[in-house]
Amino acid sequence: MLTKKEQRLRRARQTRIRIAQQGALRLSVNRTNLHIYANVISSDGAKVLVSASTVEAEVRTQLGATGQGGNAAAAAIVGKRIAEKAKAAGIEKVAFDRSGYAYHGRVKALAEAAREAGLQF
Repeated sequence: MLTKKEQRLRRARQTRIRIAQQGALRLSVNRTNLHIYANVISSDGAKVLVSASTVEAEVRTQLGATGQGGNAAAAAIVGKRIAEKAKAAGIEKVAFDRSGYAYHGRVKALAEAAREAGLQF
């Protein structure tokens, strides 16, 4: 019997294989109870080109006094930020890797905010 984490990683593996075959840059999302992280990773998977998360000081100030990074509003801020950083680095198109998480809630908020800010996937 697989644990919940093993099941998620198993789902993520299939997506990563498909993205690697496409040879596209990968927008990878990782979430914890307190924070959400987004990385744009090179097509060979060797290098993180751009990253954003709710741990960054500038994002924490946008979140306000509570500084909560574990909600959809915080995920939207990170999505917008990752898109802005990617565009500054000359990255227009990526493949979305939700890391086995359901496309719902914080993961969905991050993806939609990144799309609205001009990142294509």
